[in-house]
Amino acid sequence: MENDCNLCAIKSKAVSKLSAEEIEKLSFSCALVKFRHGDSLIRQGTFSTNVAYMRSGLAKIHIAGPYHEQIVRIVKAPSYLGLPTTFGDKIIQYSATAIEPSEVCFIDIDTFRYLLKVNHDFSYEILLEVCRNELEVFHRCANRTQKQMRGKIADVLIELSERIYNSDIFKIPLTQEDLGNLVDSSRESVSRVLTEFEKDGIIKLSGKKVEIINKHSLSLISANG
Repeated sequence: MENDCNLCAIKSKAVSKLSAEEIEKLSFSCALVKFRHGDSLIRQGTFSTNVAYMRSGLAKIHIAGPYHEQIVRIVKAPSYLGLPTTFGDKIIQYSATAIEPSEVCFIDIDTFRYLLKVNHDFSYEILLEVCRNELEVFHRCANRTQKQMRGKIADVLIELSERIYNSDIFKIPLTQEDLGNLVDSSRESVSRVLTEFEKDGIIKLSGKKVEIINKHSLSLISANG
């Protein structure tokens, strides 16, 4: 499916740095694909021929470990996926799965690398995104290893409220099993902590729907771990 990247209302900041001629080249090397909840966007262990730009939707990033799949983080569009393979290994090192209906532009990797070489402003914006992603993973790793369960769940709820949905009322996009995977715990522990938060008047639960009632208390739990 050929696209006109000039007409895209949700171009990345990097693409906005391209010239008209470079955007035309990008358009001829880009295919837009729609995904449903649960569809695989990119798969670990496969040969990378494209860079994926998720222009709408939500995805979980997960990686196969020695014993099981580990969910690393939740990614909200617009965002690039698979950028490390652009600079290094040709094999995709993690998987991304849609947890909400999503639209992804797949850009030919040779074209993407060409644009990195010829347009320094484009390269700079891509490098900034790679750095932001790396720092986020470092912070998340520290929180996982040093915080107690209540702190970890508080972190997730605050992230969903402030970074993902921009609202204190939202539906958790993951199953409780996936949520447990994200915070290195069991589904039962996640359910117990969420119930405790509700009893304490911090949140209100209705199925997967959450309403944060006391943001201050939730932030204190997050800060104190």
